[in-house]
Amino acid sequence: MSSTNQKLTIREKIGYSLGDLAANLVFQTLITYLAYFYTDIYGLKNTDASIVILIVGLVAAFGFNPVIGALADRTNSKWGKFRPWVLFTAIPLGVMALLAFSTPNFSYKGKVIYAAGTYTLLLLLYAANNLPYAALSGVLTGDMRERNSISSIRFVAVMFAQFFVQVFMLPIIIYAGHGDKAAGIEIVMTWLAIIGTIMLIITFLSTKERIIPSIGQKSSLKEDLSDLLKNKPWVIMLTLTILVFVTLSMKGGSYVYYFNNYVDKASLEKFVNPIYNFLKNMGINFFGEDPASAGFGLFNAGGIIFMIVGISFSKKLADKYGKRDIYGIFLFISAMFVLVFYLFKPTNVVLMFVSQIMHGFSYGITIPVLWAMIADVADFSEWRNNRRATAIIFSAMMVGLKAGLSIGGALVTWILGLYGYINKESVAAGQEIIQPESVAQGAKMLVSVYPAIPFILGALLLFFYEINKSKEVQIEKELIERRIKEGKA
Repeated sequence: MSSTNQKLTIREKIGYSLGDLAANLVFQTLITYLAYFYTDIYGLKNTDASIVILIVGLVAAFGFNPVIGALADRTNSKWGKFRPWVLFTAIPLGVMALLAFSTPNFSYKGKVIYAAGTYTLLLLLYAANNLPYAALSGVLTGDMRERNSISSIRFVAVMFAQFFVQVFMLPIIIYAGHGDKAAGIEIVMTWLAIIGTIMLIITFLSTKERIIPSIGQKSSLKEDLSDLLKNKPWVIMLTLTILVFVTLSMKGGSYVYYFNNYVDKASLEKFVNPIYNFLKNMGINFFGEDPASAGFGLFNAGGIIFMIVGISFSKKLADKYGKRDIYGIFLFISAMFVLVFYLFKPTNVVLMFVSQIMHGFSYGITIPVLWAMIADVADFSEWRNNRRATAIIFSAMMVGLKAGLSIGGALVTWILGLYGYINKESVAAGQEIIQPESVAQGAKMLVSVYPAIPFILGALLLFFYEINKSKEVQIEKELIERRIKEGKA
């Protein structure tokens, strides 16, 4: 393995992080608005939306990602293994993100087919771009402290994308479309596609692959898959990632329903108005006039700001105590701040915002650690098998991400249907939709009990994950010694 200078410049770290900022303009939109887009803008029935999200997502997770991982590991070019994938998928990914959130005037059957087709292609291109991008972090450096640093910086970029999508995107959609959400989301996605493409090209230009497999390293796809299935830390990380993204997708996709159907409008307006007026006087006027929209934006803003604060503590804590222990502890704490939403009455707006802030802070500490742990699993595989297969190792993250996103998103629309949610397709054009009282209870459960369960299970699962602090140090030390002995360092 080639491992020359393992220290990275701040320019390279920022350049790399822009790739995640670009990808998360798409990913955060899927988490936050896909279910809402299908049911309330595009006009799919709850059941059909659930089927599209679940089936397409699972096919993408378990079909696309292992194939992309194997192909990326076998890519050889003057630019490296993974950087070409980031470059050549940049424009197609942006175009497909726009098409997936477009609303062509088809028959209802045509709408379902179009939704399934565009979502399938979007997830394929997302895998072809983001899996090699994620694997790139495992070959930029072999220094685990540098990896922790990369993860912390890239996830500040992720938080910026999340902040925009969850705080400003809905009001901007309404403003851009002059009240027509379908037109507005197409305009917004056009600009996001252009900006994201530019950022991905910058990532390609500013990074360098340093950990390069020996020329003599050969392995078949069968051997790589066999290594994976025997790799207990990889299996645990796959399961953990599915659980984490089920929660993120479920609660992220449910907040818009929670504010529209559960939170007391008068209490929310009383709480939001002083903040809204202060921001308006400062020239920040993106939240709209509706209390539910303004509350939704400010609620997400508070959580994301404190996620960024949490991320700033992540590297120092992970370096000192090890990734596994820090991740497990703070994942459990963040789950408690989700679960407590079950106790809140519709008028407890202050407690909702405080709990969201505390959840954001505690979960923020875990965000960079998860991806750094996957890089450690790639090192674990090389340490044990004397072969490096970075991208297929990182496929655990992408399989888990897609599967969790699909399961969580499908659960949102399916569970709301069980509680009697009425969508756009179920009423005559122009008729006002009045939701039954049961929908409020369903929305409350979707932001509290249901999403807390996967987080708690994930924290418990880490008791079986063997790469603790001492094992991290041992693997890093022995791999460095092995590379020096091979004359590759």
